[in-house]
Amino acid sequence: MRENISNWNDTIVALATAPGIGAIAVIRLSGARAIDIVNSVFPKKNLLLQKTHTVHFGKIEFENIVVDEVVVTLYRAPKSYTGEEVVEISCHGSPFIQDSLLQLMIQEGARLAKPGEFTQRAFLNAKLDLTQAEAVADLIASNTEASRQAALYNLKGGFSDDLKLMREKLIKFSALIELELDFSQEDVAFANKKELEVLVQQLQLKTSILLESFKLGNVIKNGVQVAIVGKPNAGKSTLLNTLLNEQRALVSEIPGTTRDTVEELLNIDGVLYKLIDTAGIRQQTGDVIEQMGIDKSKEKIIQADIVIALFDVNTTSREQIHTWEEEIGLDKIILVGNKMDLNTGDALNNFNNIIFISAKDKNNINALTQAITQKVVGDQLKKEGTIITNARHVSSLKKLLLALNDVETGLIQNVTGDLLALDIRQALHYLGTITGEITSEDQLDFIFSKFCIGK
Repeated sequence: MRENISNWNDTIVALATAPGIGAIAVIRLSGARAIDIVNSVFPKKNLLLQKTHTVHFGKIEFENIVVDEVVVTLYRAPKSYTGEEVVEISCHGSPFIQDSLLQLMIQEGARLAKPGEFTQRAFLNAKLDLTQAEAVADLIASNTEASRQAALYNLKGGFSDDLKLMREKLIKFSALIELELDFSQEDVAFANKKELEVLVQQLQLKTSILLESFKLGNVIKNGVQVAIVGKPNAGKSTLLNTLLNEQRALVSEIPGTTRDTVEELLNIDGVLYKLIDTAGIRQQTGDVIEQMGIDKSKEKIIQADIVIALFDVNTTSREQIHTWEEEIGLDKIILVGNKMDLNTGDALNNFNNIIFISAKDKNNINALTQAITQKVVGDQLKKEGTIITNARHVSSLKKLLLALNDVETGLIQNVTGDLLALDIRQALHYLGTITGEITSEDQLDFIFSKFCIGK
């Protein structure tokens, strides 16, 4: 159960905007004395008499010294982010002014907030559940359109609604089975076991779909590693520069120019890709440094999610292409034939799974980026619904699925109502750990410690 913190007496304060110099900065207070503390250094008007969601211009003064001209915004409990009295002070963005105001608020009775403490109080005051609270952190950390959309969907309660519906249906049957136990001597049945069996199957399917979505969620949150590999002078560095639209990697006709991996980030359709330009792979080299680069390239092939096998269409044989497919695997390889601007034959044109480009002339590059997107996410980003991006949720969903399997097994074996009720309670427990109905103080401290201060 959540502990309601509305009775806590301490008031917290923190910088809500990024540290450093800026046009403005926002200092946020939350707690029973938030308005009173700011009012004590805001002589223009009595903030204690003002309505919620009002904005007030004036000066922050202490001992007849003006600290800054500010705009004060009031959010009275419970109509605030945390559910408590909240004040936001918009001041000038000087680090000196920011620190002076923070120290003044602390001197007047506030305490410096811990990381994520504002959102933790919002959770404990039932302003949002734990999945929504974690979505706040995901939204702040989002660096692509896809990660923003996934976090925003969960913040709006999309994932919570899925779990709430599952929980309500299970609670209904759990209550009916518990009722049967109370009337066990009368031999009456309140719960329709067939309906429960159908429900369990629906919940198993829903849970499996949520777990499956983590593959996409992991891609959205952490990005995709794409290794560009091939023989020396295949055009790997040129391709990297073309994809990035800048001269990031050194290009030379001399074999073995790239001796270490070059890593850069590229955003394609809202998903972040880490492009890795590797050293050219050849069978033998007398250069020790180049050989180290080749060995590192082979490591990157193993670690990569996607491998672009780039080759010169004028010098590469069919046998070499088949060797790459076998060694790398069809599930992660994208075959790309380069230097089509120099090609005079059509020996490889009848290969359906090869993308032909000219990295130098930037020809057919769109086909390559589309192939990368199709390989990684397909059409999944166009579908609406919950996408799991949190490893904690995955762990609880796996345990939930096992508990549902136990319920299904119990129904098939026609076990007694008390054992069936125990398995259902176990499933409800794991649902509760996701949304925060069931959690410990240590778990909450760990989750919110990963937030930024001031949120």
